[in-house]
Amino acid sequence: MNVHGRDLRYFTSVAEELSFTRAAERLFISQPALSKQIRMLEKHLGAVLFERDRRTVRLTAVGKALLPHAREVLAAWQAAEAAVEEVKTAERRTLVIGMSTSPGRGLLPALRTRLVSRHPDAQPVLRQVNWADPSAGLADGSSDVAFVWLPLPDHDRYQYAVVAREPRLVALPDGHPLAARAASDPEGKVDFTDLLEEPFLALPPEAGPLRDYWLALDARDGRQPRIGGVVASAEETHEAVASGQGVALLATGNASLVVRDEVIAVPVRGISPSQLAVAARRDDKRSLVLAYLAAAREVGATTC
Repeated sequence: MNVHGRDLRYFTSVAEELSFTRAAERLFISQPALSKQIRMLEKHLGAVLFERDRRTVRLTAVGKALLPHAREVLAAWQAAEAAVEEVKTAERRTLVIGMSTSPGRGLLPALRTRLVSRHPDAQPVLRQVNWADPSAGLADGSSDVAFVWLPLPDHDRYQYAVVAREPRLVALPDGHPLAARAASDPEGKVDFTDLLEEPFLALPPEAGPLRDYWLALDARDGRQPRIGGVVASAEETHEAVASGQGVALLATGNASLVVRDEVIAVPVRGISPSQLAVAARRDDKRSLVLAYLAAAREVGATTC
């Protein structure tokens, strides 16, 4: 037996009105169509639900038995529909923002202000992602938008707006010989060539081209770096530098996440600046996603 919710709704309307004419008007269908559906329901059930003559419509014993259960099923379905709509509405309002570390630089409040001005009901939710995922959750769909460092793996999959361009520094243990060299340099910098023999801290291999970027492979003329350790967070980077496992390149705006206690940072001459971007999947055309990207472009126009 295959009884649809529509059949129960039609039956309940006739039972409550005790009139096929009034029930048809209530349901916005024709009376013949309603009568046909009730006959089909009776055929499915193998029982008559209504006694009718030219003037009156009455429930049979079977109809009386069915009515409270039909109402209960319809009420449960209405509650289910309401629950589904509530979740769908919440999902439409929620924007999951992925990041490997806090972007700082005043970016989150600036972007939130612009987003909410366009979508007052928007609910941004921050999500921390391990450094092994350079897309910060975009690749597997766990983030809607994300703060990412360029270059991105599979960059054709994404659209992005650069929100910060910053020189790269090198984090060193306090007392490292290169710190003294930087202090004596007119610009307070060290040359990247002075770092070629240093052991470097690397991102996890899963980071792909981003691992290569923070090892500055493009500035090594084909010389392979010495890897002193693998790090997956700012805290791990601080501890590894402080303990002498290796040095690490980092963006100027991220220095405060690593530089403290026994770790310092000095600017590096001879490598390209870092680029922080807000990215989204290229095929994601949802209004909140596009609004956040638009906000990022506005902010980037003033900061880059």
